[in-house]
This record gives sequence, C-alpha cells and structure tokens, in this order.
Amino acid sequence: MKVEDVKTSAQAIELEDKHGAHNYHPLPAVLKKGDGVFVWDVEDKKYYDFLSAYSAVNQGHCHPRIVDAMTKQANTITLTSRAFHNNVLGVFEKYATDYFNFDKLLPMNTGAEAVETAIKICRKWAYEKKGIKEQDAQIIVFENNFHGRTTTIISFSNDEGARKNFGPYTPGFIKIPYDDADALEKVLKEHDNIAGALIEPIQGEAGVYTPSDDFIPKVKELCQQHDVLFMADEIQTGIARTGALLAVCGKCDCQGHCERQDATYSRPDILILGKALSGGAYPVSAVLADDAVMNVIQPGQHGSTFGGNPVAAAVAMEALEVVRDEKLAQNARELGDLFRSELNKFIETTDIVKLVRGRGLLNAIVINDTEDSSTAWDICMALKENGLLAKPTHGNIIRFAPPLVITKDQIMDCVSIIIKTLKDFE
Repeated sequence: MKVEDVKTSAQAIELEDKHGAHNYHPLPAVLKKGDGVFVWDVEDKKYYDFLSAYSAVNQGHCHPRIVDAMTKQANTITLTSRAFHNNVLGVFEKYATDYFNFDKLLPMNTGAEAVETAIKICRKWAYEKKGIKEQDAQIIVFENNFHGRTTTIISFSNDEGARKNFGPYTPGFIKIPYDDADALEKVLKEHDNIAGALIEPIQGEAGVYTPSDDFIPKVKELCQQHDVLFMADEIQTGIARTGALLAVCGKCDCQGHCERQDATYSRPDILILGKALSGGAYPVSAVLADDAVMNVIQPGQHGSTFGGNPVAAAVAMEALEVVRDEKLAQNARELGDLFRSELNKFIETTDIVKLVRGRGLLNAIVINDTEDSSTAWDICMALKENGLLAKPTHGNIIRFAPPLVITKDQIMDCVSIIIKTLKDFE
C-alpha cells in the first residue's frame, strides 16, 4: 500500500488502529497538508490549526524558508554522527548561543532527551562543582509538571496514565506545589543536597496554568541564594510563543531575541529548548548553559547519533531567523492580548466557560464542567466541524495555540468560530 492509496480519513484511522501502538488518542482528523495557519484533511476540508503540534509549528506549517534550508542541506549531507565534525554544527552553536546569550549548547533531538540531558548536567555539576556527595543530589520539581514520558521523567510526574505499571521509578526528586515560592524556600532551607530546580515557566499540559507574575523571578532569586541551578523547560513556551522570546523573559519587550535583559528576565542557568526550534520541520532540541555548568560534560559522557546533525543545525538556524525577521514574539503578544480580551467579553455573558488564561498565543479556556466529563472533547469535536482544530487537556480544559504567523483578521475569525461553537453548548 502507498500513501496515495489512502482515500478517506476512516481508512487512515483504521490502518493506524490495526498496525500502530495505541499510545495516543487523537482527535479524528487525518491531515495531509499544511500551509501557514491552515491544515487540510484527506477529504480536503480546511481547518485553522489551533494546536500547532503542541507549539512546534510557531513559524507556521511548511514555512518556505525553513523547508528550503532543510531541502538544501538534505541534498548535501544529512548525517555524520558525532564521530566526525560537520561544517554546519559549529555555525549553529555559535548562532544559537549568541541568540540566547549563553556560552555553550548541547544538541539533542527531542524535548524529553533535552530534559534528560539537563538533569544529567545538573547532577554532574552538583557532584563536581558544588561538592554534594555522589548519589545524594536532589532536584526540585513541581506538581502537575510535564517534561516528557521517559522513565526518569515519569518518576516525578503526577500523570498516573503515564506512570502506572512503568516502575520502579527513578529517585532523586523532591516535588513541591507550583506557584508557591514559600514551599520552594522551605525545601531549600531544609536540604543541603539540592542540585537544581526544574520548572516550566507556564505549565502547558496542566492546562496553560500561568503562575503569578513574581513567581519565576522568585524561583530564580532563591536558586541563586542557595547555589542551586535554575533549569527552565521552555520546550513548549519558548521561541516567541508567549509574546517574548522566552517565557522567563516575563513581560520583557526584547524585540524577539533578548538583545537587552529586562528587569523581568529571569535568566536560567540551564535553558531547555525543542519543538519550535525547528519550526516543526525536523526533530531538534538543545540545552544551553554557561561554561561553568556545561564544561562538566566531557567526551563520552553524553551523546546522540543524530544530535547536532547537519540538517537539524541548518533547519534550527533558519527557524530562529524567521522568528526574528517576522517579529513573531511581538505578533504573539499583541494577538494574544486581543484573543483573551475578546473571549473575556463572551465569558461575561455565559456560564459555559469559567475563564480564559495564558500569555501570548498560548491560552486555554476552562469549561464549566467536571474534569471527568466529555464536554471539552465534545466541544473540540464541534470546533472541528466548524473548521478549527484544538485539543482538550486535563478533561475540562481546551488549549488554544495557533501558529504565530496568524493575522488579526484570522484571530477574529477564529474567535467567532469558538464563540459560535461554545454557544451551542450553553
């Protein structure tokens, strides 16, 4: 069977169901084409994409500059492994470290790999630089986190679906409430073996839970006071999604690339990136840190056959250039404010939605129903019928995250679709 033999959505879904592992529960939309903010299914129905592949497609589907960079490099050389140098990786590493203002970058492929990499770097730093006894280092994590689904990461997850029957779990983590600086301070005072704190500046999978404005700066301050590494997982929130280059920039108006460090910028000791680092065109992730931290890694201690391959490096550079050139951080900030404002007007008139929250173009609505209800799923199915694709998270919450290339007219069109659909559930 060839791809062109798949003529209907039902046929494609049946093939996946029969021959693929059942590790996802997708909305029944079978997509075959994407362009900018739009995607088309097998039957050629057109939709607004309001998930952006979990914020990987910030630059829009099939951005021509990113596709051209990928194609050009793929026609030259694709993979050398790290057994040899290639002529693109060093250029990318310099470009990215200048762009984000760090000394060094360690390239990987997926977000979960990057988180695992950061954990390893943090622990090694704790033993070799901070003087914590080997095997004793603890890393602080936060309730309702989502950092991936590898064995180590699920060990400190609250998601029982991801955890159950995958033990035994990896030790070395202390979990505390999110958006609770007092809890963090208490743990830091009570333990002298804390290596780092791993945090999402906004918890995307938890329902776009956006903390108090002073929480992330306070986390940074407390980590500094106690000689603990502040690790920011910006895999979903980074690369302009929240209206700044990084969510830890807070309300910084840095023109999309942190040329100046605003007072609200809580610079991490370890920055974790993925998803939109490639514009959704190729698996690329990275961990950035300064020499004092990154230099604990020596040859043979960590690696990846595909990490830092020439195609990934070329794609990532062009993806970051697009963010800068097209001012996507500014667009996300302005249109995100408009989106929440328009939905708040509707929320004042209805009981179907409790609230809208988020920052930039990472937003969510909380449906006025229980977490175990099907209402959010049913609304997303109705949105699909009305030409907009979104996905529930945590039962009664729907996340809205369109590509950052969306225009004001398109946002207003989507607001109309969302309100029209919600009214049908009143």
